[in-house]
Amino acid sequence: MIVAVVGISFAAFTYTKTGVQENTISTGTVTMSYTEGQNGINIENAIPMTDTQGKALTGDNNVFDFTVSATITGKTTINYEVVAVKDSSSTISDDSIRLYLEDSDQQNEGYEEVFGPAKFTGISSPSTYGAPTGTMQLAQGSFTNNADDGAQTTITKYYRLRMWVDSSYELTGTSQKYKVTVNVYGKGQD
Repeated sequence: MIVAVVGISFAAFTYTKTGVQENTISTGTVTMSYTEGQNGINIENAIPMTDTQGKALTGDNNVFDFTVSATITGKTTINYEVVAVKDSSSTISDDSIRLYLEDSDQQNEGYEEVFGPAKFTGISSPSTYGAPTGTMQLAQGSFTNNADDGAQTTITKYYRLRMWVDSSYELTGTSQKYKVTVNVYGKGQD
């Protein structure tokens, strides 16, 4: 009796069915573009300010606008994260820096808070998407193409980063600076 039960279980697990199933391969790329000549934001000899003042900054050298786009062929999802990387030449303490990120589905309008304001805090181990230790995660997102017919789609997310020196920072009388670059890491979803 025991042998018969085991034999039936084994047969149930090894049973295969032949048939026709369409296999598809989905591909996608994630790109990042920015409006300035570099992929980051830099503070040099700045006056400390409150979070309310920092969140209201506008114009050149006060905000860093960039986009994250994905062009996806086939039905798939690409997950991504936006991270800040502190430049080694920075001389201001991480505790004195405030970062604030907003995003929108439309360029130059409808921005909403995504992150912060918060001090720069690096991650202690590499992220799921590939960001290295020491980078600071600012946002996560995903792009999905639901087209079953293999059609291609491009999806874009608009971001605006602000960075300032915290109001509690005491000026030293010497030139101080802080710089971060922005990177995007992505991974396709199985």
